[in-house]
Amino acid sequence: MFTGLIEEIGHIKAMKKGGNSIRLTVAANKIMDDVKLGDSIATNGICLTVVDFDSNGFSADVMPETMNRSNFHMQKAGSRVNLERALRVGDRMGGHMVSGHIDGVGEIVSQQKDDNAIWVSISAPKNILKYVIEKGSIAIDGISLTVAYVDEKLFKVSIIPLTQDDTTLVSKKIGSLVNLECDMTAKYIEKFMFHKEEPKRESKVSMDFLKENGFL
Repeated sequence: MFTGLIEEIGHIKAMKKGGNSIRLTVAANKIMDDVKLGDSIATNGICLTVVDFDSNGFSADVMPETMNRSNFHMQKAGSRVNLERALRVGDRMGGHMVSGHIDGVGEIVSQQKDDNAIWVSISAPKNILKYVIEKGSIAIDGISLTVAYVDEKLFKVSIIPLTQDDTTLVSKKIGSLVNLECDMTAKYIEKFMFHKEEPKRESKVSMDFLKENGFL
């Protein structure tokens, strides 16, 4: 689990491509202090498992499912990525509960300055927007943000100066794709509300059946 509070901006050193997978090597500094083999690191919001590391960065495997749902197919050597280590028990929850399991991608359609903030508008498919509510939480490239506006085609977030400086979001161009993870609470509620249990089948075994077949 993660909080969506970005600890460091790293950059991709290398991408070794498979058929529809990659071995990703990321240069990082701050987050490498206590990294161990098998640790989880959110990279642009995607929970990746450390398979190799040194003091200057780590490597992780990205499987086809992640490639299909995320913007990793558009990344290249030199691309900047948001990094966050997994939440530890006892840490403050400054953001919101983020799993690192991406729902899909959205597209940045506009950026607009508003005093010290920047409004970012992101279009997204209906299967994602149905979980997005005004004043609810959403993770964009791993960044925990509050939804300030939503309609049937897009949603908007307002970015404070600290987030502008410490993440990659406002440096992205119009048309860039971003990884989106909706608040998981809505998805659980939907599952519980619309899940239908199969009717129980009555057993055909009866006393008469047992007698007729020589069991009694």
